[in-house]
Amino acid sequence: MSDAQPDVATESVGVAVAVDGYPGSPSVRAGETLRLHVSTRAEQFRADFFRCGASVRHMGAMHGTGRYAPPRGQDDDWGWPGHDFDIPEEWPSGVYVVVLRPYDGGSSAESPYTDTPPSAEELDARHSRLLFVVTAREPARATNILYKVPVFTYHAYNISGGGSLYGPVDPDDPAPHTGTVTVSLRRPGGGIGGPVKGRPDPHDPRTPRQTFAHWDAPFIAWLEGAGVTADYCTDLDLHESPGISDRYQLLISVGHDEYWSARVRDNVTAFRDRGGNIALFGANTCWWRVEVSDGGTAVRCAKYPPGVPRGADVDQMRGAPDHWWETEPENTLTGVSYRNAGGHWEGPRAPLGFTVQGTDHKIFADTDLHDGDVLGAEHRLVGYECDGAAYIRDGLGRAVATGKDGTPADFAILGVADLPQEPAAGWHSAAREDPAPERAATFGLYTQGGTVFTAATTDWPRVLPLDARVRAITGNVITLLS
Repeated sequence: MSDAQPDVATESVGVAVAVDGYPGSPSVRAGETLRLHVSTRAEQFRADFFRCGASVRHMGAMHGTGRYAPPRGQDDDWGWPGHDFDIPEEWPSGVYVVVLRPYDGGSSAESPYTDTPPSAEELDARHSRLLFVVTAREPARATNILYKVPVFTYHAYNISGGGSLYGPVDPDDPAPHTGTVTVSLRRPGGGIGGPVKGRPDPHDPRTPRQTFAHWDAPFIAWLEGAGVTADYCTDLDLHESPGISDRYQLLISVGHDEYWSARVRDNVTAFRDRGGNIALFGANTCWWRVEVSDGGTAVRCAKYPPGVPRGADVDQMRGAPDHWWETEPENTLTGVSYRNAGGHWEGPRAPLGFTVQGTDHKIFADTDLHDGDVLGAEHRLVGYECDGAAYIRDGLGRAVATGKDGTPADFAILGVADLPQEPAAGWHSAAREDPAPERAATFGLYTQGGTVFTAATTDWPRVLPLDARVRAITGNVITLLS
């Protein structure tokens, strides 16, 4: 979605006065205080709070005195004026979006908001928005499912301030694409409300790929619409509070959860080892390692080896310091890796789905799928990025994981999508141990303490509303693992 999208704030009051902001922290517990940092030249502003679930629900509002502060660089704490809002104790855990707009003082800030959008897609914008997560209060336990919101990845692609973890936006910026790059979590953007690096999604151009509205919102809408209750947290919560997952049976991650700190990975692995289940309805998962710095307000990633020329594809190289696979392959946890599959970043993809096997498994219940059938090709289910396990074919032609890449020996491949190799097909691949050209996305699961399921494609949540069989598999996975 381009910056030309109508500004709800401007249209509501008829004046073109910008109001932008960001949360002091990406999450807050119900009953505690959230600090909003807001910059505007308007005398006053209004902030409307929405919870995104099966539908978008208006939860409350506040107003404050407007003060202007200038933007800063992508690696700075922007230090905008702070305004405190007490989160009501009764607010349920979830993902919340704040709409900012000028306020003329003519009506109560708590008056009903009459323009509530019907979906998170309609709520999305590149300005005048901010996102935060309300985590659950203890000791209440209404669910045994915890949903992880990938704030680190949102900010990795957020280009507010002129850059992202991919370097400066300006192609003439003399800063080299080498060494360690830092991005602040205290700036506009990070899932919503800021410009985003990346190309449009030709299969769903309504929202940019690296946003909450594109990946997480449709999954959460389906999840809660199906009557499944979950608590929510961010990856920063998992980084800072290792015990946050203790009372849950299932951890869910969706879409594009690419950037993980070592502590997040350790804590999620420990969750699995003590019997917790994990469902990864996405791909390119845990590809880059980040370091959380500055008291949890920034993330750093050492992704560029010294001397890398501008514009080089660092994934094609060895020696990237924070590639998980080069030091501790992520597929020891996830079962799969991006380096065994690939990405298709620009333009429409040819139809590609998973050829399924092992369809007597319970996750295929009520799908009417049989071995050799193809899942999701008509909706381009495989892509835009996907993960795979190294595999061979047994005497019956079934795909069997070799384990040579770190994938657990009992990883059961339930679907395979061989990626086209010809350059004209538009697929890109990363360096890996095995130089053989074959690349394939593989979805499946293994058990080691708990069970880990991976859908192995970022577009699983995009296709979820479109394909009844994808919905059935998703529901079966959640039922079995929760």
